This record gives sequence, C-alpha cells and structure tokens, in this order.
Amino acid sequence: MACPGILPYFCVQLKQFPMETILLFQFLGPEMLVVVFAILLLFGGKKIPELMRGIGKGIREFNSARSSIEDELKEGMRAEERKEAEARRARLREERELREEREERVN
Repeated sequence: MACPGILPYFCVQLKQFPMETILLFQFLGPEMLVVVFAILLLFGGKKIPELMRGIGKGIREFNSARSSIEDELKEGMRAEERKEAEARRARLREERELREEREERVN
C-alpha cells in the first residue's frame, strides 16, 4: 500500500494502529460537549471563572518567564559576538602593527 503525500516512516507507524485507535484521539463534536458538561458538573458555574482566571495567570507567567529567558539568551549571544569581534579587531590591529614594523625595517 502506497502512502501518497505522507513520509514512508509515518505510513509504517500508522499501519501499526487500527483505525479505531486513531479515531479515538479526535476531539470533536459530541466528545467536546461531554467534556464541557463534565467540567460544569465538577466545578460548578461559579468556580469556572476563577478557574479560567487561574489558567490565564499561569499562561501569562509562563509567557513572561519564556520571554525573559529568551532575552537573557539573546543578550548572552550578543555579548559573545561582541567579545569575538573585539578579539578579531585586536588580532587585526596586531597584524597591521607587525606588518608596519617589517616595512620600516625593510626601508
């Protein structure tokens, strides 16, 4: 059986699972309603806004932590690039001075 448009590795992996198992993981229509209803029963109408606020705060904290880590990594990379550029400039400066000294000795 050919797998048009799918990488062969994934085709082999899909052959190992029956179609019922694959369809079990689809989360559409009636399954979504059952989950929403279960959440309403578990938490009640008054607790859901508090739950959503908590989730929102958690997401904000996660995003701010991720942002600060990204900023620190970028700043570290910039600092490293600056060090490398300064080292290159110093090396070029030394080479130029050596060249000038050689030219002076020859003349």
